[in-house]
Amino acid sequence: MELEPVTGLPEVRPGDDIAELVAERVDLEPGDVLTVASTIVSKAEGRLADLEDYPVSGRAQEIADRIEEIAGEEKDPRFAQAVLDESAELLIDVPFLLAETRFGHICPNAGIDRSNVPDHDILLLPRKPSESAERIRAGLEERGYEDVPVIVTDTCGRPFRHGQTGVAIGWAGMPASRDWRGEEDRDGHELGVTVQSVVDELAAAANLVTGEGAGGVPAVVVRDWEFGDHGGSDELFRAVENDLVREALRDWEFDG
Repeated sequence: MELEPVTGLPEVRPGDDIAELVAERVDLEPGDVLTVASTIVSKAEGRLADLEDYPVSGRAQEIADRIEEIAGEEKDPRFAQAVLDESAELLIDVPFLLAETRFGHICPNAGIDRSNVPDHDILLLPRKPSESAERIRAGLEERGYEDVPVIVTDTCGRPFRHGQTGVAIGWAGMPASRDWRGEEDRDGHELGVTVQSVVDELAAAANLVTGEGAGGVPAVVVRDWEFGDHGGSDELFRAVENDLVREALRDWEFDG
């Protein structure tokens, strides 16, 4: 498997066509997978905002005051309001904000970014990242690049571990997971639970090339990787009724 960065991309602005920008800079082959950082997808879709656009509710002010009191960190209540507006559910409100986005991803601050946002205060995640991925995939197909799945990526921390890794928040042209259940291991034992989240694994691999900070490259081509002859599924986010961690967080209270 090879990972090829798409170099030379300009600063993406609202209205830019990511498929066109990529197609001008790399020669894609059938079966390639294009990973695109959510930051440039959001910028192209105009998901930039200023904190003054968020009138502060009583709930947002309460959250900001409590974080400052308990964690000793000053939290702008307008930022807390932005998180509330972008969230389907707030799972933790102190000592930090952990939210479920409206498309099902759970992450700190509903994925709102305050870095690499020229001329604005914050950058919101794409509203529907899988639809964003499909638009990019279709745009590549219109330019003659067929059979090129697209994954929209973000970086996210993980429970029980330090550090962040690349994850998929949207995808198109391929299943999210590869189902090994019913197949046999090398000793002939039938696999009963193994469902491999390939979009997350490809996002994490691409993030090694994408990098972070000023030298980051927001798009990567994954080449010579095959899904294989397996069943697939798009069920990446756990259903609420089957998510024991979410249920535990709903009942948890910070005791600091």
